Amino acid sequence: MNKKFVVSAICALTILSGCSGYRPAPTAFHEAVMRPYLLDSGDRLRVTVFEQEGLTNVYSVDQAGYISFPLVGAVPARGHTTKQLEGAIAERLRAGYLRDPDVSVEVDRYRPIFVMGEVGSAGQYTYVPGMTVHKAIASAGGFSARAQQADVDVTRVINGKVMTGRVLTSDPLLPGDTIYVRERLF
Repeated sequence: MNKKFVVSAICALTILSGCSGYRPAPTAFHEAVMRPYLLDSGDRLRVTVFEQEGLTNVYSVDQAGYISFPLVGAVPARGHTTKQLEGAIAERLRAGYLRDPDVSVEVDRYRPIFVMGEVGSAGQYTYVPGMTVHKAIASAGGFSARAQQADVDVTRVINGKVMTGRVLTSDPLLPGDTIYVRERLF
């Protein structure tokens, strides 16, 4: 075999192996956006117990995934919807504190998103419902001059598993997502 051909083939394979880092977004990425929002650490919740001003307040989901609620103590919030949390708080209040509690839970502030890589100002940013990758990058000062602008890598926790996939900049985000803008090759 021609030595020049073998060297060229090895170089081509080496270059192609560098492209094997491509990870298209798993189908779970797109399905997660369509599901009801699940609470997690970093979310701040407004809990209203009607006709009970002393219990109505803003509570944060702690690192362990709980909110500390007066009278009843720690209530698990991680992985639950706001409706499920309403039911859990009402059930605990009903067990010895209030006859028929009417509880409402809404997200006051979502956990932040993180934007890294080739952007003007990488860091932590406030999530806003309906936020897309492009809007998050705009919040981070836009693309740098070296940025790959067609798609980005997003890391997201889905069903307790950390997943990373490549998505378009028009794709929606979820609270807690980490966006990484890659450097373009040319």
